[in-house]
Amino acid sequence: MKTAVVLLPGLNRDRDMIAALTKIAGTPPLTVWQTETEIPDVDLIVIPGGFSYGDYLRCGAIAARMPVMRAVAAHAARGTLVMGVCNGFQILLEAGLLPGALMRNASLKFVCRKVRLAVTNANTAFTRGYRPGQVIDCPVAHHDGNYFADAETLARLEGQGQVVFRYAEGTNPNGSLNDIAGIVSDRGNVLGLMPHPENLIEPAHGGSDGRALFEGVLGRAA
Repeated sequence: MKTAVVLLPGLNRDRDMIAALTKIAGTPPLTVWQTETEIPDVDLIVIPGGFSYGDYLRCGAIAARMPVMRAVAAHAARGTLVMGVCNGFQILLEAGLLPGALMRNASLKFVCRKVRLAVTNANTAFTRGYRPGQVIDCPVAHHDGNYFADAETLARLEGQGQVVFRYAEGTNPNGSLNDIAGIVSDRGNVLGLMPHPENLIEPAHGGSDGRALFEGVLGRAA
């Protein structure tokens, strides 16, 4: 399976994401710089976390307007799998590839800790490595992860099974509506999530609950 990682100034989780994809896919991903206007044929495009452009204006607002994002949008329209983690999620929202917005954490503080996630829809390309309702550990590190959508959008997301990860057991770190931690597009090929599964894929990380996401999406699930 061919993968690609988008690189933007200020992203600081790109090496973590590249390492995770390389370890599980067996080959390193392509890396695509912000000024590229085309992305080669790949099966999965990932936008990693960090602080693109210093989070000026709004988190992800400048990055979403870079040439590479037009290429990402074109791939998404063709059905290519696209995943945005943390700042990558923010960028996907700003680019209009997912609905809603990510606001400042309700605590007004940066949070960096492990949380519990419930897999609310295991019938997607990104979550098929998990069981329905499975609760997993996953680290978060963000200041603007408070997911918000208007009532109509929220009802559609819930009704169509587009909420795929939810903060579980009272571990919501940011005040997100309905404890939402990750959503997919209506076609199911674009995922945005705030937690960092790439940082929990082997025992050296203190756990491996994030590994099944990569194994599932890369077709390596047992």
